[in-house]
Amino acid sequence: MKTLNVDVAVIGGGTAGLGAYRAAKAHTDSVVMIEGGPYGTTCARVGCMPSKLLIAAAESVHQIEKAPGFGVHPQGEIVINGREVMDRVKRERDRFVGFVLEGVDEIPAEDKIAGYAKFVENNTIMVDDHTQINAKRIVIATGSRPAYPAVWNELGDRLIINDDVFSWDDLPESVAVFGPGVIGLELGQALKRLGVEVVMFGLGGQVGPLTDPQIMAYADNAFNEEFYLDADVKIESMKRKGDVVEIQYLGKDGELIIISVDYVLAATGRRPNVDKLAIENTSIELDTRGVPVADHFTLQTSVESIFIAGDASNQLPLLHEAADQGRIAGDNAGRFPDIRAGLRRSKISAVFSDPQIAMVGETYKEIIERLGNCGCFETGEVSFENQGRSRVMLRNKGLLHVYGEHGTGRFLGAEMIGPNAEHLAHLLAWAHQNKMTVAEMLDMPFYHPVIEEGVRTALRDLNAKLHLGPEMIKHCLDCGPGC
Repeated sequence: MKTLNVDVAVIGGGTAGLGAYRAAKAHTDSVVMIEGGPYGTTCARVGCMPSKLLIAAAESVHQIEKAPGFGVHPQGEIVINGREVMDRVKRERDRFVGFVLEGVDEIPAEDKIAGYAKFVENNTIMVDDHTQINAKRIVIATGSRPAYPAVWNELGDRLIINDDVFSWDDLPESVAVFGPGVIGLELGQALKRLGVEVVMFGLGGQVGPLTDPQIMAYADNAFNEEFYLDADVKIESMKRKGDVVEIQYLGKDGELIIISVDYVLAATGRRPNVDKLAIENTSIELDTRGVPVADHFTLQTSVESIFIAGDASNQLPLLHEAADQGRIAGDNAGRFPDIRAGLRRSKISAVFSDPQIAMVGETYKEIIERLGNCGCFETGEVSFENQGRSRVMLRNKGLLHVYGEHGTGRFLGAEMIGPNAEHLAHLLAWAHQNKMTVAEMLDMPFYHPVIEEGVRTALRDLNAKLHLGPEMIKHCLDCGPGC
């Protein structure tokens, strides 16, 4: 057995792990990265990039279907070649993965340890049965994996996760999606628009990551116009019958419905990959889910020499967050004991459905938990149904809520469903990170005619409710006709 003595050991070779490795190397050459699976990132291989490729194909079909609304009538039947769709998805996916692997190839071979790591104690790791690593500091960056009820494994290869979708050579005829969260909504809607019969089920009424009841109700209605979605379904039975899965469930009016589908897509959440690290051999403090507790700004756990980053930290499982956390954790592991707080940016998240969903800053739920029902905040609102540019493009679906604090007038956050939400969210996130007031945001320029004018309408509504600006004018001429 081989023994290594290093300054820093990084467990995981994904987005957070690669960022941590590079940040630590800026302080010491004695850094190793341990990876048990293929190098690369969840985003490039089975996450954000291949899903956007599938969504792009679906959007192209949807644009053709919407054309008659503009008086444009495509001739002939729309033919969706599933094999060609999936071929492009996989080719472009492999290209993105290749970019990541080029960076991995630049890492010296002696710094890469292949195998699965387990803790022996706070500063000792065993990699499989071939290498013991004594590390002065350790960064846990092991990512996450899909989570679903174990009994579903009885469905065999008829049960799939998002990873499996991107290995398909062709599109199936039907899929039942369990979990109307980010992954479920994106993949489910894309498959539906590509000609796959889709039904979507959830529990507890949750739709997407939303917490604002009005925005969530709007989303529920919007998606139900396109495919069957029951966000709080009662499943009577689900069993495999040959090459299909039979699902019996109660419809929204209580009647028993029986369907058969080619696949069941489990999109019911993800679980941090910390349960197989033998973390019980350390003295790390864990939360109720068994995930190490870490400082939000330094990513340091209760064991001062151990840091955690990315999806494994269970803080906000998004690529840009994983990259930031990796840099912070790696930097502190490298410069230890000179621990420094890293830049934690304002929260921003998006669901690339249609309409898109986005959230910025504090969520409605977080504001309620922090401020309660003290009347300390207000909500500004705009509907995109009659917003000028949205109607021009026949994309006039959506609702935006912006939240502001009484007294200070500070912008607290936003939740939305609507056109170009990914872009609106960036504007609002920049304002939130700069701790701008609603009045300061209204001083910023708005062009006409653009969807962003809807943001101004919501901010004006909020400013009036905070008693910091005039009452809303029903037909605002600043925005031109149609606003």
